[in-house]
Amino acid sequence: MSESSNSFGAEPTALPLLVIRANVNWRPEIWLIHKVSFSRCEVFIRLHLLNLQQSFPSQVQVILPFVDQLMRFILNFRFADGSEVDIEMALREALANAVVHGNGESPGKRVYVECRCYTDEEVSITVRDEGPGFDTGDVADPTTPENRLFKHGRGIYIMKTLMDEVFFEQSGTVLHMRKKPNVGSAAPKRVE
Repeated sequence: MSESSNSFGAEPTALPLLVIRANVNWRPEIWLIHKVSFSRCEVFIRLHLLNLQQSFPSQVQVILPFVDQLMRFILNFRFADGSEVDIEMALREALANAVVHGNGESPGKRVYVECRCYTDEEVSITVRDEGPGFDTGDVADPTTPENRLFKHGRGIYIMKTLMDEVFFEQSGTVLHMRKKPNVGSAAPKRVE
């Protein structure tokens, strides 16, 4: 058996998956899927297909156009099955929280967004603000009777309900959200 082949007789390969057209405001980063072989086992490494990084000033009026542009990008890599509405709503909530609560609508501060679209249609979004952060354990449950009539406090609950994974880092200034591939994504989920 040659050194470049594995026990299954296949050569390790790297396959480019698509040609990317992106708006000039986006900074695309193209990755490939690699199949790597080690003696008797094969390991498939799934790298992100496209990584977009963008920022905008902490102004509420910028949120909707930003979300519209990002959703157009995501739909280039994800089949529209209804779950894209979940992503859009969670993204709007995340950006509103970053602008209003994180940065206090200070136009001198920015909100940073990173979106990764994977080859299996998974979407990962990171939102970072320049605010002081917050204790994620102190967020009240908006479904309890004493909190149901409040006009605020539902954003994190909505994000956790609509996305498959939501967690915070760096004292609440960094939010990570993930939506798994479309297969079975329309199935109801339980919020914990």
